[in-house]
Amino acid sequence: MGSCTGRCTLLALCTLQLVTALERQVFDFLGYQWAPILANFIHIIMVILGLFGTIQYRPRYIVVYAVWAAVWVTWNVFIICFYLEVGGLSKDSELLTFNLSRHRSWWEEHGPGCLHEAASTADLKVLREQSLMVGTGCALSHSYVEALHSGLQILLALLGFIYGCYVVSMFMEEEDSCLCK
Repeated sequence: MGSCTGRCTLLALCTLQLVTALERQVFDFLGYQWAPILANFIHIIMVILGLFGTIQYRPRYIVVYAVWAAVWVTWNVFIICFYLEVGGLSKDSELLTFNLSRHRSWWEEHGPGCLHEAASTADLKVLREQSLMVGTGCALSHSYVEALHSGLQILLALLGFIYGCYVVSMFMEEEDSCLCK
């Protein structure tokens, strides 16, 4: 009872991934970032599938979760490159909002330690409730906040992938030992 198995660790990792994905989903909704909202939604479904597979001893579901974890790492590497403007990507592009909103990131307008100034909205068709604010004097740039979020997601996804593969191998060993008897 004092030790935590690989299955227990995978459950904890999936739960932590679920909490961080939900937190990220909230801030992406607040920033009107539609591509990350869709990606987070799929991620939440896959993590729930991984949780279900772990609880119910279903190795196929865990394999799907592990494959998704690899895809999730790739998505988050892209997000880091996007916000740090690596490889010709620009954080000022409309790529994440599908050109539906002038908002870029909730953290850009409400970052830690930011002072708010109203941006000119003369050429924009926005409602008063959606007026853009520019954060100045921020303690940490929104690019770094988004990159840190993605870095945490990469760490959790890599650990989830490793433990997912380990749990599947343990399930298969148990299955093989039961067949030999």
